[in-house]
Amino acid sequence: MARRPMRIIAATLFALLLAGSLARADGDPASDVLLGQNVFYPYAPAVSPAIQNGLNAAATAGCRARFPVKVALIASPADLGAVPSLFGKPQSYADYLEQELSSSGKQPLLVVMATGYGSEDLPPRAQRAVASLRKPESDRSDDLARAATSAMVRLAAAGGHRITDAPAAACTDPASQVNYRNLALVIAGLIGIGICTVVAVRRTRRPTAA
Repeated sequence: MARRPMRIIAATLFALLLAGSLARADGDPASDVLLGQNVFYPYAPAVSPAIQNGLNAAATAGCRARFPVKVALIASPADLGAVPSLFGKPQSYADYLEQELSSSGKQPLLVVMATGYGSEDLPPRAQRAVASLRKPESDRSDDLARAATSAMVRLAAAGGHRITDAPAAACTDPASQVNYRNLALVIAGLIGIGICTVVAVRRTRRPTAA
């Protein structure tokens, strides 16, 4: 009987690990990240801190200037999760990402790849300006971030908005790295472990019939 509680706990832990793996293998990592922040950065190589700070500031300033845009930097197929076939097709991926984010309402969106840009739900004048944006210098993560920062400034200007580096209290914190779906899975798993442990301990403490 003593082994039964351990089996229950082990099974629950396995389920939690499996849930975490499924979350990491989600069909679209960027949509999970963009639920809690303004910019999705490539997994590897990481964007240099100074360049990342510049893009974060531009995204936050855009939000303050009533030009909130979610930005997705895609450096490799690995950044696309289960849809690697969309790598090199920024507009196709922007269409896909827009659908993934639709549950939270329409959100202006900019996708940056080495091949160019994709966009959704931008104001008309900003949307027209996308075609005139210069492509990133290369497929390096830093170059994608630099291009995105420049694009944010130009698109905001085209839409009649002035970007500054002032903080935007009403915007999503771009430094927040919380993945809310994964966090919910972890919390649910921990609760499950706690419940199973309590039940198992109570069963082992029941007196056996004489």
